[in-house]
Amino acid sequence: MSENVVVAQGLTKVYGEQRAVDGIDFNVTRGETFGLLGPNGAGKSTTMRMIACRTPLTSGLLSVEGHDVTRSQRRVRSLIGVVPQENNLDPDLNVLENLHVYARYFRLPKPLAATRSLELLRFTGLEHRARARVDELSGGMKRRLMIARALLHQPGILVLDEPTTGLDPQVRQEIWQRLEELRRDGGVTILLSTHYMEEAEKLCERLIVMDQGRILAQGSPRELVESSVSRYALEVRDCEGKDLQQEGLDGVTSVSRGGAHLYFAADPSLLAPLMKYYEGYRLLLRPSNLEDVFLQLVTSEEALDEAHGDD
Repeated sequence: MSENVVVAQGLTKVYGEQRAVDGIDFNVTRGETFGLLGPNGAGKSTTMRMIACRTPLTSGLLSVEGHDVTRSQRRVRSLIGVVPQENNLDPDLNVLENLHVYARYFRLPKPLAATRSLELLRFTGLEHRARARVDELSGGMKRRLMIARALLHQPGILVLDEPTTGLDPQVRQEIWQRLEELRRDGGVTILLSTHYMEEAEKLCERLIVMDQGRILAQGSPRELVESSVSRYALEVRDCEGKDLQQEGLDGVTSVSRGGAHLYFAADPSLLAPLMKYYEGYRLLLRPSNLEDVFLQLVTSEEALDEAHGDD
């Protein structure tokens, strides 16, 4: 039986009249990569800050390794490594000094701090930049240094808030590889927030899809795709003025979105008859993905809110 290391029940955070996180429930099991996926303002970063004991919750329950975050903040902080969204490295120190100073917060003996720092610089590919100043590093190097710093005290849980925002695709892939190595070889439980669909699909074994502080769906990427939109998609671009086909298509669902028509089905053969209807248009037959899921969920949620008169 899987062991839960993070448990949230009715987790709520209110700022004035805004419910940034609105009564959400989820759990993270040991050794998995768990994601919070959603657009900016969905409540992901607020949730991460509550887990990291950086923001107090308004109501609900939240525990890390069985410790209530409202009563055992020091203990929780000792069990997790945190990579915040913003760069908070010390620009007055070089790469190695940033690690050594941070190690003092966890009272690591100097010899152990020195050994761990060098090990982590090798792991993150920064061993040749140990004496470089922080402002000499690229954005990707800074993110890797922040990951190294978060791992100094050998936490069992790594919490990353938007870990690859603003990085180019190659650097993003490098960080994904390091994170997968941590989970696979080090047994580290990884909890990350992201608005990149590809990042969530590649890294996360399970995830929750959030918008406006609420959970719209949760499960594995494949489960979410198959339950929300089916396995395959036919995407038709630049088809304003063309009617969306909705009748006589057994096993096919359709939606019009941003000037494009999308059709979903469990088998590509079910989408084949539509090719003739859209002859001369830009067509793309592909596997369905998390972006399809998210847009479908958000559209459905907005429609539901309108039906109930919500703002």
